[in-house]
Amino acid sequence: MSATLYIDGQWVPAVSGETRTIWCPADFDRQVGVVAEASAEDTEKAIAAAKRAFESRVWADTPARERGDLLLKVAEKIAERKDDFARAEALDTGKRLVDAEYDMDDIIGCFQHFGKLADADPGRLVDAGDPKIVSKIVHEPVGVCGMITPWNFPLLQAAWKIAPALAAGNSFVLKPAELTPHTAILTMEVLDELGLPAGVGNLILGAGATAGAPLSSHPDVDLISFTGGLVTGRKIAAAAAETVKKVALELGGKNPNVIFADADFEAAVDNAVSGGYVGAGLVCSAGRRVIVQDTIAEAFTDELVRRAEAIRMGGPFDESAETGSLISAAHRDVVTKYVEDGVAEGARLRTGGHWGGEELSGGYFYAPTVLDQVERGMSVLVEEGFGPVITVETFSTEEEAITLANDTEYGLAGAVWSSNRGTAHRVASRLRHGTIWINDYHPYVPQAEWGGFKRSGIGRELGLAGLEEYRETKHIWENTEPAPAGDFADPAK
Repeated sequence: MSATLYIDGQWVPAVSGETRTIWCPADFDRQVGVVAEASAEDTEKAIAAAKRAFESRVWADTPARERGDLLLKVAEKIAERKDDFARAEALDTGKRLVDAEYDMDDIIGCFQHFGKLADADPGRLVDAGDPKIVSKIVHEPVGVCGMITPWNFPLLQAAWKIAPALAAGNSFVLKPAELTPHTAILTMEVLDELGLPAGVGNLILGAGATAGAPLSSHPDVDLISFTGGLVTGRKIAAAAAETVKKVALELGGKNPNVIFADADFEAAVDNAVSGGYVGAGLVCSAGRRVIVQDTIAEAFTDELVRRAEAIRMGGPFDESAETGSLISAAHRDVVTKYVEDGVAEGARLRTGGHWGGEELSGGYFYAPTVLDQVERGMSVLVEEGFGPVITVETFSTEEEAITLANDTEYGLAGAVWSSNRGTAHRVASRLRHGTIWINDYHPYVPQAEWGGFKRSGIGRELGLAGLEEYRETKHIWENTEPAPAGDFADPAK
């Protein structure tokens, strides 16, 4: 049996003894590992351990500076073992090793950010208007935090949750995507090595419907943080409502990349290619909706097609590859149907729309794809379409560009390209998306909040708000000169 669940400070197998074999999606003949397949019973054990740890105050009462120091040490350990972590991430996801290395740098930065932030806000005094009153606002940990993370950025999304949760003094149960568990295992090894008290951090591996479900509904879980699809996010929110627990959701996006005719053409095209195809397009903030001004639309689309056709796909260790594979056969089928439905509705397939070539038949590859002549209401503009597919829309006026860019139930991210700063900032101010890039695409820093409007989710990660998600705010009022209130007469007098 595989002892890869981490519960109450111990590595244990699943109660059932069941396991799951992990295969590399870029080379599905390559076995990556065998891990425990947890059930709801295992998850409930982890929740109980997290609750005991929280109620013992073993971590919550640890000085904030010491909690921050541990996070800084986690960053150091991941940096020391960067090659191991990146290789594990690349094999699990099928992404290029170099992309996994970039992810590790961002993960290190996340732990450093929250490590430094842990004791930065001790609370504040409130002027009560009376010198004998001490009125103060303090921050306390939420309690037991359930965390469910996706397969596209397995450790990055986990770090965005683990780091602020520990900084604030919580305990947690992490349930990563069942297909990409190995960097979560490595991270728990690091936390164990650094002496995180037993029960404070727990790891469950397995399917969402079984291993993950109790995290949303269990009364002893005080917060559930989920990154993933809208359909699952709705189910989690509904389950969490029964116990009125705190909920943080990041549910993807349908992100507009608006390009005005006066934009730097080469920079805009190059960033449109990056925005849509980096990481095989498996990025929630990917710029898969290119919205380009009509006077340059033909030339821009032609160049976008030319650049897309030149992209080389390959496995994690193919140094000539520029992008990797999808995660599974099921997911490749979803992308295939998404494109086929768009063409059936009238979109024009300019390039792509097929699996990788014969030399890539051993992995779940899908060619970078461009669809133009796309119109409002088509399924390819309504659905997220999580893959290497760019759709092209056109506009003539600034107002039309804003209308198109906001015509989505999502609101995670977007970009505006123009050499006129006035135009760019006017449009940016009216876009209903959580992150807006001007003359750029994709960069972020852990010091800045991340999250979406509308159905892209609830709450924020990173920045200062990312820590607030994992804290409760309490008001303490102290009367230093207590006296009778005098609201009612004393019958004894």
